[in-house]
Amino acid sequence: MRTAIVLGGYGLIGSALMRGLREAGFQVIGIGRSMASAMASDPGATWLIRDISMITTAEWPGLLDGVDVVVNASGALQDGGRDRLEAIHVTAIERLVEASATLPLRIVQISAAGANERAGTAFFRSKGRGDAIIQAGARDWVILRPVLVLAPDAYGGTALLRAAAAMPAVLPRVLPGAQVRTVDIRDVTGAVVMAARGEIPSGSVADLTESQSHAFDDLTLSIRRWMGFGRPVLRPALPDLLLRAASWLADGLGHLGWRSPLRSTALRGLRDGITGDSSAWRRITGRECGSLTQTLARMPAVRQDRLFARAYLLLPLAIATLSIFWLFSGLIALWDVPRAMAVLAGRLPGWLAWLLVVGGAIADIGVGLAILWRRWTKAAALAMMALSGSYLLGGALLAPALWGDPLGPMLKVFPGVMLAMTVWLLMEDR
Repeated sequence: MRTAIVLGGYGLIGSALMRGLREAGFQVIGIGRSMASAMASDPGATWLIRDISMITTAEWPGLLDGVDVVVNASGALQDGGRDRLEAIHVTAIERLVEASATLPLRIVQISAAGANERAGTAFFRSKGRGDAIIQAGARDWVILRPVLVLAPDAYGGTALLRAAAAMPAVLPRVLPGAQVRTVDIRDVTGAVVMAARGEIPSGSVADLTESQSHAFDDLTLSIRRWMGFGRPVLRPALPDLLLRAASWLADGLGHLGWRSPLRSTALRGLRDGITGDSSAWRRITGRECGSLTQTLARMPAVRQDRLFARAYLLLPLAIATLSIFWLFSGLIALWDVPRAMAVLAGRLPGWLAWLLVVGGAIADIGVGLAILWRRWTKAAALAMMALSGSYLLGGALLAPALWGDPLGPMLKVFPGVMLAMTVWLLMEDR
C-alpha cells in the first residue's frame, strides 16, 4: 500500500484530501499542530502533531521514510497570532524540498490561483515563492491551484459567504465589480488523487476552476437560493469606507488569534478577483471542473447548513456584546465604589465590602478583555458563567431585597449567563 502525508490535514481542503486518498487505497498520515482539531476532523486517522514551520531539514528524512507522496494543503491567509506566511509558505517548503532531494517522493502542492512572486498581496506572493522553490528543486512535483473552494464544510471566506447570504430580509451589495470562480472540493480531491497515483505528469501546473466567472453579488444570491432562503427584501449598497473599517478591525483582531475572512488580504484578493484559467487542466487531463450550478446540485443544503450560517453571523456579535457588558460592569463599579458598597451596607465590614466590590470589578474587566483573545474565549465564557453564579448566590445571601426589586436586576443576570453559554458551545478550534 502506498503512503501519503497530508500537511494541514484538518483544514477545509486537507480534511477532504485525507478522506479521498484513503478511499483511493493510500495509507494516509495527517500533519497538523493541534491534536484537538485533528481529532475533531478525523478521529480514526493517523496523525502526527507538529507545526510544519518548525520541522527542520534534518528531521524531514525520518518523517518521510516509506512515504510515496506528500500533499501540502497547509497555509495561512495573513500574518497574525501563530501564523507567519514566510514560515508556512516558504521556509517549510524549502526544508521539505531540500530534505527530499534524493528521495523517490512526489510533492503535490496545493497553491492558489493567482499565486506568483509579484502578486498584490503577501499571501499570493509567498505562495508563489513556495511554488517556485518546488519547481526549481523538487525531483517529482505537481502544483494545483484551486480558486474559491466550495465544500459541504465551510471555513473562513466560504463560511462568511454563507453567513452573508443567510441574513434575514437584508442582503447588502458588496464589491460590485468583483469576479469570482469556484471549484467543487470533489474536483480538487479527484485531482490530488490523480496526481498521487502518478496519472498527472511531473512538472504540471494547473488551475482548478470552473470555466465561468460570477459577479460576487450573483454568487451570494446563488448561495442564498441553495440554502433555501427567499429573495431579500432590502439590497442596500455597503459603503466601501465601512468595509475598509471592518478590514482594519479584523486585521487588529488577527493579533488576538482571530482568523477573520474580513482581513485586508481576503478583501484585497476579492477586489482583484478570484479567477483562474482552466485550459491547462483540460489539456493535461481532458477533464473539466464542475460549474457552480453543478457543485451546489451535488451537495444539497440541509437544515444544519442554515443553522450554521446564522450562528456564524451571531457568534462575533455575542462575543462583542459580552465583552462590552462585562467591561462596563467593572468600570462603572470602579467609578463609584462607595455607591456600589452601599448595597452591602450593614451586612459586611467596610473593608470586606470594599474588597468584594473592587475585586469583583477587576474580575469583570478581566473576563471582558479575555473573551476578545481567541485563545481564552471559551475559558472567559466559563468564567462569566461562574462569576454570574457567584453574584446571584451572593445577592441571595447578602442583598436579598434585590430579588424583589421591580426592575429585576438579579433576573437580568440569567440572559447574560445563557449568552455566555452559547459562546462557549459555539466556539471551536481549528
